Amino acid sequence: MANQVNIAIIGLGFGAEFIPIYQKHPDANCYAICQRNEKTLNEIGNAFGIEKRYTRYEDVLNDPDVDAVHINTPIAVHGSMSIAGLQAGKHVACTVPMATTVEECLKIVEEQKRSGKHYMMMETAVYTREFLYAKDLVDSGTLGTIQFLRGSHQQNMGLPGWPSYWYGFPPMHYATHAVSPLAALAGKRVESVTCLGSGRIQDDYIQHYNAPYAIETALMKFGDSNLSCEVTRSLFNTIRQYRESFDVYGTDLSFEWEQLFEEGCVIYSGYEDAKRVEIPDYAHLLPPEIQSFTQAGVYDEEHEHTSFIQGSGHGGSHPHLSHEFLQAILQDRPPMPDAATSANWTMAGICSHDSAMHGGKWIEIPQ
Repeated sequence: MANQVNIAIIGLGFGAEFIPIYQKHPDANCYAICQRNEKTLNEIGNAFGIEKRYTRYEDVLNDPDVDAVHINTPIAVHGSMSIAGLQAGKHVACTVPMATTVEECLKIVEEQKRSGKHYMMMETAVYTREFLYAKDLVDSGTLGTIQFLRGSHQQNMGLPGWPSYWYGFPPMHYATHAVSPLAALAGKRVESVTCLGSGRIQDDYIQHYNAPYAIETALMKFGDSNLSCEVTRSLFNTIRQYRESFDVYGTDLSFEWEQLFEEGCVIYSGYEDAKRVEIPDYAHLLPPEIQSFTQAGVYDEEHEHTSFIQGSGHGGSHPHLSHEFLQAILQDRPPMPDAATSANWTMAGICSHDSAMHGGKWIEIPQ
């Protein structure tokens, strides 16, 4: 249909979770899928009834019927694949992070401007139920004036089974889940950072990226603002239950992420009053056809590589991300986050790691 966007999904591990969302979205046609492993490609294509199948990204970009690509590939190629997509005249959505170098981030922004196509980093953290709830507190004025923000993303990935490129990965090179909600709630871009590393990961991990620190913690200054924030990131040799969190402290109210899974987030009011809150779902913001995808789905044993045939992880964010990308294309407006914002959130982490490797040196973020 003329008013539908032909989407090609690139990478079918995590990426397969988006297939049924695009298939049911009234403004999308899940037109093609791309996966290097032909056996997996055909299994997923058959499971979802998708006829157009590619094993080469270059062939997707050469297909004139593809309007947009949604990239879900290993981190190292996010930058190059996004650049190639924009240069081929496609709209580009890409899972986080945008890239692993400042140069690639800036190049994506340049290619987005040159091509006139839209780029969106598919940052789950700014479409979770918790973020949308906190955003309501900020936008309504209930929280008052923001005074400080804190974010953390702690994950112990030391167990076998992860793709090999993960081991020893610099923590702040994958910091967008912690940076993005803080910058989005502040409504500002990160201007400068200082970061310190702490502890040490095992030697066989260090040799992969020459990144020795177990934890990296940054202070980030927002531009055109009196606000700053703190971001902590860890990946290896540090014991903690998985947590992707943000806290926001205001003059009238403060919001803190739960300490333990399913313990519940906390609202502070008055001087010392505190209460746990039940975070509502925000499915009403979506077209009826995809509202059910904000809820966790049922595991499909027959096609286990698709993880959740129906439903959404990451706090119900997946259908919100897909919807925003599609509406940005159809309305010809910048998505949230657009290329420049995505670059800022990603470069804040890249520059933080650089700061840690130079003893906490203050570094200005390219704007």
